[in-house]
Amino acid sequence: MHQLKTRGKRLHLGWLLKELVLDGTLTQADANSIAAKQRSADEALVHPLEIIASRQCCHAKTSEPLSVTALCQWLAARVELEFAALDPLKINVPAVTAVMSFAYAQRYGILCIEVNATELVVATAEPFDQSWIESLEQTSHKTLRRVLAKPGDIEKYRLEFYSLAKSVFGAGTAKTAAGMADFEQLLEVGKLKDPDAQDQHIVNIVDWLLQYAFEQRASDIHLEPRRDKGKVRFRIDGILHLVYELPDNVMTAMVSRLKILGRMDLAEKRRPQDGRIKTVAPNSKEVELRLSTMPTAFGEKLVMRIFDPEVLLRNFTQLGLVDQDYIHWRAMTLRSHGIVLVTGPTGSGKTTTLYSTLKSLAEETVNVSTIEDPIEMVVDAFNQSQIQPAIDFDFAAGIRTLMRQDPDIIMVGEIRDRETAEMAVQAALTGHLVLSTLHTNDAPSAISRFLDLGMPAHLLKATLNGVMAQRLLRTLCLSCRVEVAPDQQAWQELVQSHQLPMPSRIYQPGGCLDCRNTGYSGRQGVYEIMPLSKPLIKTISATGDIQSLRDRAVKIGMVPLRLAGAEKVIRGITSIEEVMRVTPEPES
Repeated sequence: MHQLKTRGKRLHLGWLLKELVLDGTLTQADANSIAAKQRSADEALVHPLEIIASRQCCHAKTSEPLSVTALCQWLAARVELEFAALDPLKINVPAVTAVMSFAYAQRYGILCIEVNATELVVATAEPFDQSWIESLEQTSHKTLRRVLAKPGDIEKYRLEFYSLAKSVFGAGTAKTAAGMADFEQLLEVGKLKDPDAQDQHIVNIVDWLLQYAFEQRASDIHLEPRRDKGKVRFRIDGILHLVYELPDNVMTAMVSRLKILGRMDLAEKRRPQDGRIKTVAPNSKEVELRLSTMPTAFGEKLVMRIFDPEVLLRNFTQLGLVDQDYIHWRAMTLRSHGIVLVTGPTGSGKTTTLYSTLKSLAEETVNVSTIEDPIEMVVDAFNQSQIQPAIDFDFAAGIRTLMRQDPDIIMVGEIRDRETAEMAVQAALTGHLVLSTLHTNDAPSAISRFLDLGMPAHLLKATLNGVMAQRLLRTLCLSCRVEVAPDQQAWQELVQSHQLPMPSRIYQPGGCLDCRNTGYSGRQGVYEIMPLSKPLIKTISATGDIQSLRDRAVKIGMVPLRLAGAEKVIRGITSIEEVMRVTPEPES
């Protein structure tokens, strides 16, 4: 290995190109081309690693693209530093921004990413500039460990972290009441200002919160007050992650601003409220957020559910509803009349399934009407109504009204009580297709739920087209999933007594930059579909013997949730552990 030498402290394009050629990573022709096209004036403004990556060259030996990440990993190995992929969810922003000032971090192009009892971890993209190390160790009284990170990430998160820290500090010391400004109904998020600029602290914090949630693919944002501080948590792929801890007065001010944006009663803090906000994400797409507040021991807790049109309106392949599942579901929903039910707990994807189905059914020749609580997302192809319990406009009243609106397809947000169930059955009996949801563990339990609501068994036999239970499974990251031999005991526990042969190999979660070292990226549905065929209809009885119904349904082709999950394990979509975590245990 030849001796590494640099001209001064900063990395230079010419030196990097020479080293890459000597190392066999870059061809001499590509190096000459990059050097010829690059002007010296630009070199001072753009990091040389980013300049090389922008030319889209490939590795001389492996033909892999030389991205900024690949080049940083190469440089880290050459200078014997650890490469760090910066994950903002794992960085304690208040702690790291207290280590040094923004001006100091910007001057040396560094960012502290971890603080513990004895050590500081500082990210840099200039491994040969060590002029700041001694002074930082003296002021912090801690040992310093350097890691190499992508220059773009360091710059991006340095600006975001210090902007946020300044806004939190300013909001915490402000004397004026929060939430009294003239707020816009349509937000444009993602426009953080320089930390030295004058800003509206709470506005900036909320702006950062929404932008951050969109970037991290969060489905829900939780603002949770505690005794001395408030917690901000995101739900990503079904799992909650702690994002930030705020002073209690800042949390209160944030909730107040969001309540005003959601057109909620700012003065009312004793009872729950609901609201909505329409925002424009950094990618210029409109996204709706549904707000819900609830009084707790230490103040109002606020949860925002993010409704991205690209998530709510997906095709069936994206939903994971394929092959026989798709055939059965389409057969149930293409009938001109009857009831189709989707069951599962909150957050299992029922709304997405119904919206995507209605979108596929909505044509100019069909009148699709919905009655929801609340309207999850406004869709031009539907006629949507929201229930108003305060004026006695509930689900049952909504269905009764829709019956006089000449509908073809009716979607009822949820069947909660006997009156709503009766109206849904009446709508189906009079020649309408009714789609709705129930909260049950599996498909056969929907029958017992209807019977518990007082619906006669003969009416169920006459109107119910079928039931689909569903869950959302985290899907394995394709960049890092690991092929392993399945454990026989774990496989038998998953498939129970069903005759599903153990595969020769399955996949387990790994961990990489793409999936934030979780091993999973995105979610997909797993389904248990029970069409009401003639043999199954005969099994429905007023006594509600659901076990007999379940056994009969499985015998004639229904695939239970866990078995459907096992099939996705065989196909390499998810892991055994994820299926066991998400799907309910089979009923005995």
